[in-house]
Formats: sequence, structure tokens, C-alpha cells
Amino acid sequence: MTAIQTEHLHYQSGAFQLRDITVSFPREQMTAIVGPNGSGKSTLLKVITRLLHADQGELYVDNRKAAEFTTIQYARTLSMLTQSRHSLPDLTVRELVSYGRSPYKRIFDRMTSNDEHIVDWAMDVTGTRRYEQRMFHTLSGGEQQKARIAMALAQKTNIVLLDEPTTFLDIAHQLDVMEMLRKIHQEHKLTIVMVLHDLQQAVHYCHYLIAMKNGRIQTTGKPKDVLSPEFLKDVYQIEAKVKFEDEYPIIIPIRKQ
Repeated sequence: MTAIQTEHLHYQSGAFQLRDITVSFPREQMTAIVGPNGSGKSTLLKVITRLLHADQGELYVDNRKAAEFTTIQYARTLSMLTQSRHSLPDLTVRELVSYGRSPYKRIFDRMTSNDEHIVDWAMDVTGTRRYEQRMFHTLSGGEQQKARIAMALAQKTNIVLLDEPTTFLDIAHQLDVMEMLRKIHQEHKLTIVMVLHDLQQAVHYCHYLIAMKNGRIQTTGKPKDVLSPEFLKDVYQIEAKVKFEDEYPIIIPIRKQ
């Protein structure tokens, strides 16, 4: 079953191009998009969310052409958390998470009891309920990221896209966020698509891997099948050994002489 599918997508901005992107994202699984900096990972997410418009090709969401959705319908089908760290206005955590209900309200409409219930749910599953009345800017980096993920979840879509959700976090908070996402997936069967730079986390936590290079899809498949010394050399131009300890992948770079 496929949640998102692209067929021969092309997108160009200046010298950069996404070229002939044909790829499927499995439904109700966690998928990682990996690849070197500048390979087009974040750009692909933005095309999928219609923040950018492809020059050619087709995009399908839930087996329906993305172009056929109204803006509101699309926002109720698919949500995205960007990697932007721009300053937010002075908001409490609850106020921030409540923004996720925007696709279901008209301007100036009050939150309904159902909206409030969903906001409570989003904070509960992300562990942010305990500081719902704190100002967002007073939270730690890890707490802020969980609150932002809660806002995306409050949009109550079956498909959630996350652009580098662990960037700027230390290793403890990275693992905390990844464990939280895995638990949310297991309990609610969401389709979660993430751009990740940490290959070991991508392989350990995700069910499917999409690797990009120079604006193209380089390879796809189950993470343990994809990760190999040949893959690392082909995609990242590094020599390394790969092994698994207690199901966790270990990448050991080989020093150049």
C-alpha cells in the first residue's frame, strides 16, 4: 500500500534540479530520506507538500492526484514540520500546538471542544502536556522540537512529513525524539516520512529508506538491505565497514592513508 507516489517529477531552481523522481512511500510505515547535503531531500519534501511546484511529472497522495486537492483538503491529509528555527511570536506551548487546528477553522473561529481534545491528545503523545502553559521560547531545544511535532500532529493527518526533526539536538534528545516518533507510529499507525542525516538512526528506526544524490533517487529499500560499504561509497564517497550490534547499525569509517 502506497501513501505517496511520484512519477517522473522534475523541479529546477537556479542550477539545482530534482530529476526524474519516481518513488513510492509505503503507507503506515516510517520512511527516512537520506543522502549528502544538497542532494534534494528537503526540496523533495517541499514539492510533496506543494510548498514548491514541480515543473513536470505527477504526484499522488492516497492514490489521488495532489493537484485535485483543495488547499484545505490537502492540509487535512498531509502535514509537514519544516526545519526552520525562525523566532516564533510569544506563545505558550498550548497556543503553538493549537495552530495545528487551523485547517479545520475559519478565521476568528473559536476552538471547539473537539479541537481542544485533539490538542490535548497531541501534547499527551509527545509528552508536552506538563508544560502547556509555559512560553515556547523558555523550553530547551528538545522540548521545543517535541512541541513543534505536537503542532504537526494536532493537524490530525494520516501522513506526517518531518524535515530533519533531530537537527540541532544533542544525542540524548535525538534518541528521545526518535523513540517518541516510533511509539507514536506503533500506537497510531501514521505514515511518517523524515529527512535524516544520521544514517544509523535512519536504519535503526525506519522501515524504509530512500537515498538521494545530486537531485536523483539513488536507491530505495529496507534499511538493512540498503546499508552496506558499497552504498556508503556510492552515495557518500566514503570507505567504511558496516556491522550490527543488538540490531543497531554501526558504521566504522576507514581512515585514508
